[in-house]
Amino acid sequence: MPKRVAVTGASGLIGGALRRHLLARGDEVVRLVRRRAGAPDEVAWDPARRRLPPDALADVDAVVNLAGAGVGDRRWSDDYKRTILASRVDATTTVAQAIAGEHERSGRAVRLVNASAVGYYGDRGDEVLTESSGPGRDFLASVVVHWEQATEAVGPAVPVAVIRTGLVMAPDGGAFERLLTLARLGLGGPLGSGREWWPWVTLNDTVRAVTHLIDHPELSGPFNLASPGEARQRDIAAAFGRALHRPALLPAPRLALRAVVGEFADSILASQRVHPVRLTDSGFDFEHADLDAAVRWTLRR
Repeated sequence: MPKRVAVTGASGLIGGALRRHLLARGDEVVRLVRRRAGAPDEVAWDPARRRLPPDALADVDAVVNLAGAGVGDRRWSDDYKRTILASRVDATTTVAQAIAGEHERSGRAVRLVNASAVGYYGDRGDEVLTESSGPGRDFLASVVVHWEQATEAVGPAVPVAVIRTGLVMAPDGGAFERLLTLARLGLGGPLGSGREWWPWVTLNDTVRAVTHLIDHPELSGPFNLASPGEARQRDIAAAFGRALHRPALLPAPRLALRAVVGEFADSILASQRVHPVRLTDSGFDFEHADLDAAVRWTLRR
């Protein structure tokens, strides 16, 4: 049966692709926007003030909350780090409280699929990380812990799925945009030592996984969203080099990255050997589990 799905962050990379996918299969999508609503499918909200119209979720089957300030959009000043945290906690709390209110009024359990990130785990070297692994101790890990805790405002009667998304491989935008630019110039060599595990996933599989969790409201808790085709950063750089027939040998030292992007460099160079155990156990199949095939898909698109 077609669903009515509310999406925050629908103008972003994942949100836009998810909206197109849901519409193509016959669902109705409501976009929650942080400005005056200007279209029939838009509802205005103000997550910074935790305001969402009481009737916004009256006919909604599920909410996908992808809202949050970009972690790589600018250098991390103390003010921007507060923005990264507050934007996620405020948006999630607002949506969760609205779902709780709808449940109290109507008895309906509106499904919540909430964004999260593999940043939860911090820099863990070669350790295999599943959903049962504990959090890291750096700034992003702390952000993700608070982010996920904010979903608890829905109350115990509404199951919630949180998606700990890895580095999304997409033709335009996302974590790989700058890497693709460098790779096309023949400058896409290893970052840091190149031995770091990068939890990559294609945009196609990201959208499919979110849809899978929308369609299976019985699934709750954290779900790692990273391809089972694990790879080190140097292997990813080499795969793009092969596909583009460009060299991928020139390394970018950690100190140079620090000089360019600041503290965020430590997150870029974090090693996270993430396995999507709960997602695959739930019956989800990745279309792009092979690195070279995923790179070819990204470049073809």
